[in-house]
Amino acid sequence: MSVIRKASLKVNTDLNALVQVLTWFDQFHHPPLSEQIWLQCQLILAEGFTNAVRHAHKNLPSDTVIEIESTLFLKYLEIKIWDYGQPFDLATFLSTLPSEIDQNAEGGRGLHLMKKMANELSYLRIAPDRNCLRLVKQYDGVQKNI
Repeated sequence: MSVIRKASLKVNTDLNALVQVLTWFDQFHHPPLSEQIWLQCQLILAEGFTNAVRHAHKNLPSDTVIEIESTLFLKYLEIKIWDYGQPFDLATFLSTLPSEIDQNAEGGRGLHLMKKMANELSYLRIAPDRNCLRLVKQYDGVQKNI
């Protein structure tokens, strides 16, 4: 499948870098992505980045790098977020979440939203010390209702 646009960014483990991440993602705010799909992808990216900072890098120095890559294809957008946290079994965790978002829950709301909005969601150990959160959002008429 041919690539329409591809970009990457490296930021330190700092919640304040979310502004930089979202500003960087603005370059994908144009057709063929609709406003609704772009906003969903922006929320997915924000949740993924925030989880990397708060959970994956919880005990790591703030200068630990989080790398982000976004690739726009003809029918879908792929977002990858790499971190250096401990391994985490996302599939098992997601299977334990209730079907509806519990507003009073201590955590999991962001992952719940990502699961509902993304057409594909995975988190894999790709090296002895590195993980990759991969999200795919289709925009060719195959959209998930949230």
